[in-house]
Amino acid sequence: MAFLLHQARFHTTVNHLRDLPATVQPEIAFAGRSNAGKSTAINLLCNQKRLAFASKTPGRTQHINYFSVGPEREPAGYLVDLPGYGYAEVPGAAKAHWEALLASYLQSRAQLRGMILMMDSRRPLTDLDRRMIEWFAPTGKPIHTLLTKCDKLTRQECVNALRATEKGLAEYRAAGYAGELTAQLFSALKRVGLDEAHARIEGWLAAGTSQGSSD
Repeated sequence: MAFLLHQARFHTTVNHLRDLPATVQPEIAFAGRSNAGKSTAINLLCNQKRLAFASKTPGRTQHINYFSVGPEREPAGYLVDLPGYGYAEVPGAAKAHWEALLASYLQSRAQLRGMILMMDSRRPLTDLDRRMIEWFAPTGKPIHTLLTKCDKLTRQECVNALRATEKGLAEYRAAGYAGELTAQLFSALKRVGLDEAHARIEGWLAAGTSQGSSD
């Protein structure tokens, strides 16, 4: 099967909201703690080895990277790789800048159609993961969680991790979160959950494109 994501290329990188590209196509944000496997997942989803770069020093990436997907002349949309969060050794000023950048982008970017939230399946729904959900909550847009590195868990541990995550997400729904909240197991190493993730992301892009054309 051919996927739009397999036609992905680097588009631009920005470090301030004022530099966000003046594009109209739908965007899908990828967020997650440092070392949650975000770059590896993006590379696998796009069937490329070095599209997204993982810094050798966790937490070093301070910018937002844009990747266009689909035909080069008329992209179907953009994958937006957000800075990893939660690394303790990052200076306070840099943390503050990242947090302001992340929160502002997630809450104000009209082209944004949904967020893929990466969580290490061994430590799902940390306080910082919850903060990301709460930043995004006012938009009412969907969040799909990839519980990464599930190959490091036993089958029963995978079941428990997914169940605990879904229970945590249900609490947000009960509190009035309007957007769809879903979760799945994912392993880049074993290619677990790849088709499900592809279907979710490309569905958002297709819906976003049709929504944009009707605006």
